[in-house]
Amino acid sequence: MARYETIEWEIRMDNKTNLLGMTLLQLHELCAAEGFPKFAAKQLCDWLYKKRVESIDAMTNLSLTQRARLNEVACIGRETPVRCQVSKDGTKKYLFPVRRAESGERSCIEAVYIPETKSSDLARATLCVSCQVGCKMGCHFCVTGQQGFHGNLSAGDILNQLFSIPEFESLTNVVFMGMGEPMDNLDAVLAACSVLTSDWGLGWSPKRITVSTVGILPGMKRFLDESQCHLAVSLHNPVPQERQAMMPVQKVYPLAEVLALLRQYDWGGQRRLSFEYTMFRGENDDLAHAAKLAEALKGLECRVNLIRFHESDEAPYKTSMPSTIAAFQSYLNRHGITCTLRASRGQDIDAACGLLAGQKE
Repeated sequence: MARYETIEWEIRMDNKTNLLGMTLLQLHELCAAEGFPKFAAKQLCDWLYKKRVESIDAMTNLSLTQRARLNEVACIGRETPVRCQVSKDGTKKYLFPVRRAESGERSCIEAVYIPETKSSDLARATLCVSCQVGCKMGCHFCVTGQQGFHGNLSAGDILNQLFSIPEFESLTNVVFMGMGEPMDNLDAVLAACSVLTSDWGLGWSPKRITVSTVGILPGMKRFLDESQCHLAVSLHNPVPQERQAMMPVQKVYPLAEVLALLRQYDWGGQRRLSFEYTMFRGENDDLAHAAKLAEALKGLECRVNLIRFHESDEAPYKTSMPSTIAAFQSYLNRHGITCTLRASRGQDIDAACGLLAGQKE
């Protein structure tokens, strides 16, 4: 049985500006509007992202007058999770409160902490973060997609998922593969990535961050032009008609156009391209599909991550047999496509791929 850790909370209902998630430029604008000296913006970055303070009063190199004014118009913007579920494999699923800025309507989103130790004994800890409440994409196999769309998260909401968990210091990687479509909320996603990778923020390498998409072409192009973070494309079926039956996005942004865009960029450097391919029994898992996939990706520097489908009452699909998955993986590797099978983590707490729902009893 999974273990539960419940945390009491009160959602903040004032109209103050959240400092968490603001870029250096945005903090310069805030300081200018409040009559603070120009260097105060850098001080705020230091307190927010390097020292990770939880109150404005802790920013001791700001004057008392400045701190008092900041407390009137702003707050840090941190919210603790309301619940933590712990899987038998060590995965943790955190439930976070969020609210609509204009109405104060409450909702919840989820983030998943995935610790692992490789054979080299180098610890790796990944946090899978959400960027929306629900999702517009309507993929038929995804529990989140069956909820519909309920709102975008701010950059602060996204970063709060990192900053407010006790495992923050152990994090080595972040993946935008939780609830929502990152390219449908790109301003907030790019701002969060900027905080994570900039010298004035956490100073992480972009190689530690992977952003996923079902293939929203305008967002993908902008992301590729403005970011050096890794990209993961949810592919799931190389046959156009079959993919459209699973993923409505195929009708608007066909896979052929997605691949044509990706071929315009250099994938031989630090930035990595991967394709997510969930295995559905009798739907996309035979060698004919493997051959079509290998042909579609031929000559593109990339890898394919196979994912076992995690069955749910909301989706009509079944999990592929292990032998079928192994044959599919072997075919791709033999035909020049690097292919790996992603380990399923946290399935007993509905934390695995496609199962996040953001529900709170």
